[in-house]
Amino acid sequence: MIDAPTADEALAHIAASMAEPVRARMLCCLMDGHARTATELAAVGDVAASTASAHLAKLLGQGLIGCMAQGKHRYYRLAGAEVGQALEAMLVLAGLPRPRFEPSTPPALRQARRCYDHLAGHWGVRLHDHALRQRWMTPDPDEARGYRCTDEGLDALRGLGVDVAAATGARRRRLACACMDW
Repeated sequence: MIDAPTADEALAHIAASMAEPVRARMLCCLMDGHARTATELAAVGDVAASTASAHLAKLLGQGLIGCMAQGKHRYYRLAGAEVGQALEAMLVLAGLPRPRFEPSTPPALRQARRCYDHLAGHWGVRLHDHALRQRWMTPDPDEARGYRCTDEGLDALRGLGVDVAAATGARRRRLACACMDW
């Protein structure tokens, strides 16, 4: 029977997983609360995709990050607030400011684009958040990350000139969904 690790041994394993500069950069990048793809984190770490995958596996194995699949993409984010707090404390000890994430995506593409069959980018996210605040849509209990349009939402969308019947008539399309955006 193998004994469970002691607290100091567990701490050493977690610290070792953070000690690699590429992994430290990835963790710092995730401190802003946004989930990112392995491709984005590979760019942050300045490593190949296969190398980034190995680093992400190590961070996942230590429970420092979590992974969410959406479509063909996997998005990584810090596992919880306690991970962010620990990283902030270590950055204070390091005596240097946390590096700021600078996306390489063209500004226009960050502002507005399509992701599969829905709006995305800054304005897509703002529309999503506004529709939720106005109660134009509510979470759909029958569909993961899906929404149902409320009567108020249908009226509001029609008032904006949206052909709701055409949008909802094609069953293979959702009127709205929660999407992990860049």
